[in-house]
Amino acid sequence: MTANGSKKEVFGYMPQDVPPMGAMISLGLQQVLTMFPATILVAILTKFDVGVTLLASGLGTIIALLVSQRKIPMYYGSSFSYITVVVTAMNLYGGGCFADPNTVYCAEGVRIVQVGIMATGVLNILVGLLIMKAGKEALDKVLPPIVTGSMAVVIGIALAGVALGNASTNWLIAFITLVATVVFSVYLQGKGLLGMLPILLGALVGYGVSAATGAIDFGTISSADWVRMPAITLPAFENPQAWGIVFSIALIAIATIPESTAHLYQMSLYIDALAAEMGREPLQIKKLIGLNLVADGVDDMVVGFLGGCAGTNYGENNSLMAITRNYSVPVLMTAGVIAILLGFLGKLAAVVNTIPTAVTGGLSIYLFGVIGMQGVALIQSEKVNLFEPRQLAVGATILILGIGGNLGLPNGIFPLNVPVLFPDGIPAIVFAAIVGILMNLLFVIVPPSLFGVKDRQNINL
Repeated sequence: MTANGSKKEVFGYMPQDVPPMGAMISLGLQQVLTMFPATILVAILTKFDVGVTLLASGLGTIIALLVSQRKIPMYYGSSFSYITVVVTAMNLYGGGCFADPNTVYCAEGVRIVQVGIMATGVLNILVGLLIMKAGKEALDKVLPPIVTGSMAVVIGIALAGVALGNASTNWLIAFITLVATVVFSVYLQGKGLLGMLPILLGALVGYGVSAATGAIDFGTISSADWVRMPAITLPAFENPQAWGIVFSIALIAIATIPESTAHLYQMSLYIDALAAEMGREPLQIKKLIGLNLVADGVDDMVVGFLGGCAGTNYGENNSLMAITRNYSVPVLMTAGVIAILLGFLGKLAAVVNTIPTAVTGGLSIYLFGVIGMQGVALIQSEKVNLFEPRQLAVGATILILGIGGNLGLPNGIFPLNVPVLFPDGIPAIVFAAIVGILMNLLFVIVPPSLFGVKDRQNINL
């Protein structure tokens, strides 16, 4: 209530609210701008088609929102968590096109990876249904924070070689891009939409410097069609090599499941706070963990079928919703439609494909490091007791096998051939996950307390 007794007007949109058309389009465009830089960067790094990635992002988001019964406002973009294992698979089975610096789209490798992305969707759906049936506690025993957090560290740091390899093509441009991105991410916090776009702004700075030094060939842009059909491909179900990497790619859900759950809790808090101000009933979408993962899985099924990058719901878009107090599902569906339309713009894809490798390298140094630090943040926020030997054992083993194996072994693969599943050896990041999960299960099944061992106190300085 205001001082004169009148009711205070509260601005914002709840998930079921439908804003006026003008607001819906402008708010939807903001969502697209927020997801755009990171989503296309994943496509560039993995040599997926940019148009298909945008198309799949929009369509996957719309279908996921429908699957969640329009209760969970999330936007889905490309996930960085899958880059390591996707790059490994593309190098092995991409027919040499991935290693070619002049190739921006590797269709042969994409078709093989699509099978694994769809398998990730199946795994997410099964985990979601399990949580709906048995509760999240059962999942936490198999995937505790020490496992998921350590895997996030591995996923980020294991990509250091990719980031530095790209940056080495022109160190000056790479570091200008890096510094600009960091400056924008730090000093534009809380500055509205601009604060959500440090990657895009950093890329624009790097692109501008590259253009000024003659490092960009604009001929491909002028020759590109304004409208073109995205290079949609079907998964290579007939290829035995595709089935060989299914387990490798699907297992990365270890890192994305807790990330998605954290996003859900965050959104639930924001939405219920707005509901309280509006005098409405709280929605408590945090209780929909299982349904949220089912929606995640459906998104991966869609993008995997079309040939887009493996997806995840975006924390950047969640933050934008919190800033604008807009949680409208119709707005997110509008954003999905805009992303689909952008996927057909040939000029846009051509511009994206002219981004110099050094610029993506500068962006990657920052982004891949952030992924690793988020793993540290997860371990810290969950108050994992790192004074406890069993926690240290699980985390230490995952870090060395994952990071050391990826950087130190040929092609980042352990030479342990498993018929059907890993005929060419086990990717280091996958091997680290398997060993970490099994080691943790050992301590769950045979706890140290059976031998009279007492837990050490978790000292918080």
